[in-house]
Amino acid sequence: MHCVRLARVAWLVLAPSWFGCDTVPASEQRPEPVLARIAPAPAAETAKSPVKRASVAKRKPSAKAQKPPVSEETSACPEDMALVSGDHCRAVEQRCLEYKVVQGVEDDNRCLKFEKPTECVSTAPEPRHMRYCMDRHEYPNKVGELPMTLVAWSEASRLCELQDKRLCTESEFTFACEGEEMRPYAVGFERDAEKCNIDKPYSKQHGKLKPSLLCDGDPACARERARLDGRGKIGDRPACVSPFGIYDLNGNVNEWVALPWKESPHRAALKGGWWGPVRNRCRAIAKGHDEKYFGYEVGFRCCKDAAKTKK
Repeated sequence: MHCVRLARVAWLVLAPSWFGCDTVPASEQRPEPVLARIAPAPAAETAKSPVKRASVAKRKPSAKAQKPPVSEETSACPEDMALVSGDHCRAVEQRCLEYKVVQGVEDDNRCLKFEKPTECVSTAPEPRHMRYCMDRHEYPNKVGELPMTLVAWSEASRLCELQDKRLCTESEFTFACEGEEMRPYAVGFERDAEKCNIDKPYSKQHGKLKPSLLCDGDPACARERARLDGRGKIGDRPACVSPFGIYDLNGNVNEWVALPWKESPHRAALKGGWWGPVRNRCRAIAKGHDEKYFGYEVGFRCCKDAAKTKK
């Protein structure tokens, strides 16, 4: 028999033994904690009244009208980024219907199926409209390459700035992952190791590793990294995509995000999970590492303010 439990996702922190998991907009606000209450059963959907459409006189379109319009995404973001735009709830309540069972014991970190729909329980004025650009893939954001790992938050921030971008904030990552539907996972309400690079066996690290480039040049470090490595190449999991067309937000590598209300060196957090048997949910977050930490599963992607479109 499956248990029904509340997944209080606004403040979840990954265990430190799992290795966790700039410039930021002035409008970024600290998220609210989830209210501890049982979500009521969703009310029956009401019938929608028919929409009346005004009649339009037929006329021959002008040559200018026949030109294909430029989409908002094309005009608002660079080609290697996707536009994320919509209404975001700062606190949600999600109920797990079925947990992963390992050796006869339920794993509270891995929910196989969540109740649908998710309820917004924020007491702040909602909804909060968000609009920004996010890299479609993990850094270096190039299909066919491995995502960068063994990178500290400070270095990730610098690499984003070199591209005239910045690290994504906590809420930007969450909204890009879950969309307006407030999905627990980027792919929906069910955990799927076929779509995303998750749930590979955990291997314990032996000895210290070095930052990415130094590790590649050190034979011992490179061997240990290869032994631990479970990364998939960018573009290998086309089905692991969020509602906004952004890939691998759950799994593959943990991703650095910025906590705008914190002071250095505590502005760093990890989101999304990695290839191991961890939460890998949109709202889960690890805040136990400072800006100099780097792990064999830790990478990042970049965000950017969206350009204002002409009306």
